[in-house]
Order: sequence, then C-alpha cells, then structure tokens
Amino acid sequence: MVHGFGFDDDNTDEDAQPRGGRIRARNKAQIIAAAEKVFAERGYDGATTAEIAELAGLAKSNVHYYFGTKEAIYREVVAGIVDLWLKAFGEITARDDPAAAVAGYIRRKLLYSRKRPLASRIFATEIIRGAPILRPFLEEELRGWVEEKAKVLASWAAEGRMDPVSPHHFFFLVWAATQTYADFAAQIGAVLGHRRLREQDFEDAIETVTAIVLKGCGIRR
Repeated sequence: MVHGFGFDDDNTDEDAQPRGGRIRARNKAQIIAAAEKVFAERGYDGATTAEIAELAGLAKSNVHYYFGTKEAIYREVVAGIVDLWLKAFGEITARDDPAAAVAGYIRRKLLYSRKRPLASRIFATEIIRGAPILRPFLEEELRGWVEEKAKVLASWAAEGRMDPVSPHHFFFLVWAATQTYADFAAQIGAVLGHRRLREQDFEDAIETVTAIVLKGCGIRR
C-alpha cells in the first residue's frame, strides 16, 4: 500500500518460496527487527548498520546486500508500521456501518501500538524532526489516503449517521489517541502503576477511546 516505502513481496508467503527465498525473507526480517530496536534507542543519526548487523546476528555486508544503505532500512521500518496503520481502516465504504467501522479501526490501531511500539516511536521521532525523509510520502500518499477516507465520513454525515465533524481532524484525533499508547507507554504505565502496559490496559483503552470517539461524533452503536 505504501508505494515506494513498503515491504517487498518476499516477506509474504515464506513456505511457498524456494529455500533461497526463505533465507532472504528470514534475514531481512531479522534485520528489520534489529533495526527497530536500534533506531528506537539511538535515533536515525545515532544508529549504525554495524550495530544493526550485530543485533541481527548477521554480517554487516549482509545488511548492505539486502538494503544498501541505512536510510533504506529506516524507510522499510517506518513503512511497515505506516502500512499497517493505513490498512487498519480497511476497505471501508460509505455503505458500511459507521459504529462497527470506527470501532474496528480504533481496536486495530491500538493493537498495533501494543504489538509494534518501537516502530511507532520511530515514526513519531521522524515527525518531530520535521519528517526530513518521509515528507514526500506524507504530502502525497498519506494526504491522498486521508482525502479518500474523508469522503466516507462525509457521506455518513450527509446521511445523518454521524455528526458533521471535520474528517481530517477525526483522523488526527484517532491517531493521537491510539499511538500515544506506544509513544508514551512509559508515562501511561507509570500512572497506572505498571512498568509495562498489560493486555488488559489496552483492552480498557480500546473500550474508552471507542466510547469517547463514537459519542463525540454522534455515532450510535
């Protein structure tokens, strides 16, 4: 979905690939997993391909063979979480039930915050830096995606199935409410009295955020 930034196809069906393809897919997955940790801890400028290779258990030459540059690895890491976020809204159309669609979107976004917190923090850091690498994607693909989905919300509002709120700010609100459980997990955990957020904390968040958003948008369950 994230053209020019997303994963390539050799991650998709490992069992159906020849042995060489499986090894390639496994090595790339190890590199991406290691890169998430290194970029989250060191930031883009502080990260090195040598450290990524060491954490992945591969030679530095292998890292450069699969990705070429540190920037290419970084793009792949960020692309992975962004692609999941965009797919979280699914193929929702104006014919779908707003309550079910929005509730499902919030649930999936919060589950990604639980499962991929490091990637979310890397994305947040990129945005705080002014998006020097991802700005073209934000201005083109992400903007286009929001414009397309905004039409669905506008249609629901026109039909009286939700209040006429700004679709753009609807997404800003949902992004902030869901991604904060990854980006500011330490703060939330400290307030809740947990060193790490538990599965139940995310379930509570899903229920609360969903209730507030649906009620705030005038969407009936």
